[in-house]
Amino acid sequence: MTLKNQKLLQASDFDALFSVLSSRGYSTVGPVQRDGAIVYEPVTEVGDLAVGWRDNQGPGSYQLEAGDQRQWFGFNNGPHSWKKFLFPAKVKLWEADRQTDAGVEIRQPAAPQKPFAFIGVRACDLKAMEIQDRVFLNDAHPDPIYAERRSQALIVAVNCGQAANTCFCTSMNAGPRVTAGFDLALTEILSPAAHYFVVEARSDRGLDLMQQLPLTEAKPEHIQAAEDCSEQAVQQMGRTVDSSDLQALLYRNYNNERWQDLAQRCLDCGNCTMACPTCFCSKVEDITDLTGDHAERWREWDSCFTMDFSYLHGGSLRTSTGARYRQWLTHKLATWIDQFGSSGCVGCGRCISWCPVGIDLTEEVRLIRENDNNNIEVKA
Repeated sequence: MTLKNQKLLQASDFDALFSVLSSRGYSTVGPVQRDGAIVYEPVTEVGDLAVGWRDNQGPGSYQLEAGDQRQWFGFNNGPHSWKKFLFPAKVKLWEADRQTDAGVEIRQPAAPQKPFAFIGVRACDLKAMEIQDRVFLNDAHPDPIYAERRSQALIVAVNCGQAANTCFCTSMNAGPRVTAGFDLALTEILSPAAHYFVVEARSDRGLDLMQQLPLTEAKPEHIQAAEDCSEQAVQQMGRTVDSSDLQALLYRNYNNERWQDLAQRCLDCGNCTMACPTCFCSKVEDITDLTGDHAERWREWDSCFTMDFSYLHGGSLRTSTGARYRQWLTHKLATWIDQFGSSGCVGCGRCISWCPVGIDLTEEVRLIRENDNNNIEVKA
């Protein structure tokens, strides 16, 4: 690791980052503690952050508990991901009103007044943004809502110093240390005698920000402490996935009996797709008032676990729970590669923690591999 563009920011000076971002017109968003979980909401100062919290996660399990009261980023991912700001769960596409001269006035909603500055983006979520870029920013059909929000967003990443029991980002080459796609990256170092952040810039915007912050030079021992912090997260990784030949494995096990076993447990709730930072299924609905003079078109998140999502003329293509779970897992880990050139999974573990019945993607892949090519027919 090089010392280039790496400085020290003392924890006592962290509010300077908020001040600089506010002066430049950004709407700052970061991790806060609300309703027993770490969620992403507007923040304006260090006091708004989820300071002093850590989490315990497992299949179908998420709990916050008090941690080191001096530590600001001692937790892992909660149910939210940054896609809620870039690809909103519900957004108005346009609205229209009938005019007295029989014409129609069509209006598009205004974009957010301020660009976002995301504070505390983890490596897996940064990888998820990169993956969603391929979906929404493709040359043929870019999504204008996503494109505008994404192009203006400033990313302040935080390297993980710990991993949850459900994390497997190392298996998906998505963490725990950020390597690209950020403006600033922070590594929190906490010891009995010191509390500081190793700060690294990876863009012109990031370098410009660093000029406005009260930074000091990072010495080799500080850089080593940051490396050790990331290595600690690697050693704590709670899950692994054998990704060798994974795409071909799932293709040849389209009728593996595991899909039937999963159908007995899965609730079709779609929690995994809502919590996933890369899932992008949506639906479009048109509504009108009772007079017919006003109409609106809305886009909302949807899920491949809903019966109507795969409905075509004559009925649904996937009528069974096993078929719908197979669609989700096979798309995430196999057909996504055909579509977008990479896996759709970043190993964040949210689908494991927030599944009400504790279905574990990593365990299901392992069991399919153990029972490779057991061709039991799955009802469509």
